[in-house]
Amino acid sequence: MSTTAASTGTGVPVVKSLVPARIDRLPWTRFHWMIIVGLGVSWILDGLEIQIVSSVGTVLQDRDTLHLSTGDVGLMGSIYLLGEVVGALVFGRITDRVGRRKIFMITLALYLVASGVAGLSFSLWFLLLFRFLAGMGIGGEYAAINSAIDELIPSKYRGRVDIAINGTYWGGALIGAAASIFLLNPDLLPEDVGWRIGFFIGPVIGLAIIGLRRHIPESPRWLMTHGRLQEAEDTVDEIEAGIEAHGTKRRRSTSRRRSRSTRRSR
Repeated sequence: MSTTAASTGTGVPVVKSLVPARIDRLPWTRFHWMIIVGLGVSWILDGLEIQIVSSVGTVLQDRDTLHLSTGDVGLMGSIYLLGEVVGALVFGRITDRVGRRKIFMITLALYLVASGVAGLSFSLWFLLLFRFLAGMGIGGEYAAINSAIDELIPSKYRGRVDIAINGTYWGGALIGAAASIFLLNPDLLPEDVGWRIGFFIGPVIGLAIIGLRRHIPESPRWLMTHGRLQEAEDTVDEIEAGIEAHGTKRRRSTSRRRSRSTRRSR
């Protein structure tokens, strides 16, 4: 056991644990790439959403689509941002209570459903409602995922990882801009079809990621600070065992390649 609990004279529990040090001393491995890909996609989705909405605004003013006004289009963008703020505030409080893993699964599911349903909109109020909910999902993602990344990534890599992941927002914007060129071209797709497909791009990406997230563990640091000391220890044990197994497999593979190369040279 690398975790012990004691008490101060004031009755406040003091936890002594090697869990944070064990996480920080881990080498960079496939496990950490899984965290980046599985959790970092939120910034891509946000950039994609913002770009798609800004691109479809003109199309949605057409009589063949939702026939929105210029003010309606502006409101559509604002309601999404409002949803992000509300989602960050609401889910930010909840994630500190129930854990990072539960919330980043719930928020991604909320985004997937809300963004997809928004693509089926038949009126302004319906579109605004589900754009707000999609924004809440992304805002909640930010709250839960920033915490999870900071707590699972070793300290010597943490700053670079945060900067790199936040920078992928512009990758999402690039995807959205490229998709809009094709989806909003009336020579390729009917006007009332292309913009709807645009709202499904994010959910499709999210669906590809949600399975990966199932393999990301709860933050051992969160478990430790919430009194679940044995679970924190067990989680770090599993992470270390997985990294060791992968390292052993790589060493064996390298050894076999060298052996084959030596035999051929003879």
